[in-house]
Amino acid sequence: MKNKNNYKTIIAFLSAIVIIQAIFIIMLTRAAKKRLPYKVKAPVPAAVVKGRIAIVLDDWGYNLNNVHILDNIHRPLTMSILPNLAYSRQAAEELHRRKFQVILHLPMEPHEKLRLEKNTIMNNMDEAKIKNILDIDLEAIPHVKGASNHMGSSATENTNTMTVVLKDLKSRRMYFLDSFVSSTSVCANLAKEIGVGFARRDVFLDNSLDREYIKSQISKLKARAAARGYAIGIGHDRRVTLEVLAEVIPEIEKEGYRFVFVSDLLR
Repeated sequence: MKNKNNYKTIIAFLSAIVIIQAIFIIMLTRAAKKRLPYKVKAPVPAAVVKGRIAIVLDDWGYNLNNVHILDNIHRPLTMSILPNLAYSRQAAEELHRRKFQVILHLPMEPHEKLRLEKNTIMNNMDEAKIKNILDIDLEAIPHVKGASNHMGSSATENTNTMTVVLKDLKSRRMYFLDSFVSSTSVCANLAKEIGVGFARRDVFLDNSLDREYIKSQISKLKARAAARGYAIGIGHDRRVTLEVLAEVIPEIEKEGYRFVFVSDLLR
C-alpha cells in the first residue's frame, strides 16, 4: 500500500513539473509575439548612383588664400600642387590634413611661348635630367599620390618624354592624370603599354571666371558622368570656383551623383 502511494506521489510531482513547463513555454511564446512587429519590413534598396565625378583643382602653391573656403566642401577632391613655390609644401600639408588627395602638378613644355615654371620638363632633356626633376619635385611635396601635367601640350605629344615620366611614376606606384591640353596626346596609349595607373580630364570647369559659366561646365561634367558612368573635371585654386563648388556639390549629390578621388577612376 505504501509503494502504491509513493507511485501516486511521484506521478503527481512529475505531472506538476510538465504543467509548469508547458505554462512557462506558452508565456514565453506570447511575450515573443508581442515583441515582434506584425509585418517584417522589406530591406531598403541601395541608392542608385547616376555617375561618379572626380573634381581636380590645379595650381595650388602660390598662396594659401583660398584654403579656408574648402572647409565648406567636405567631399573627396583631388588637389594638384605646383612644385618650387613659396607655399607648395604648406599647401600639401593643409590639404592633406583636410583629407583631400594630393598630386604633383608637373610643369611640362607647352607649344606656346609662355613664362615657364622653374624646372619645367622639356622635350630636349635626357632621361637623367627628367628623373632628377621628378626626384626634386616629389621630395619637396609630401603626401603625393600621383601627378598631372601643368601646361605640357608639347610634352604630352612626345613619346620619349612621356615614357620616362610614366615609367618613373610607375616605379613609385603613382598614377598619371592627363590634363589633356593636346588632342594628340600620346599618354593614354603609353600608360596602357607601360602599365601605370592613368586617367584623363573630360571638362575644364573655369576657363571663364563667370559663376554661371562654371555652373554650365559642371552640368556638362554631370552629363558625361551620366552617359559613361564617371567623369573628371579640372578647375583651379580660384575663389569663385571653390565657392561655386561649395554651393552645387550638395545639390549634385541629391541628384544621385557621387564624388570620388581621381585614384578611384584609374584605368
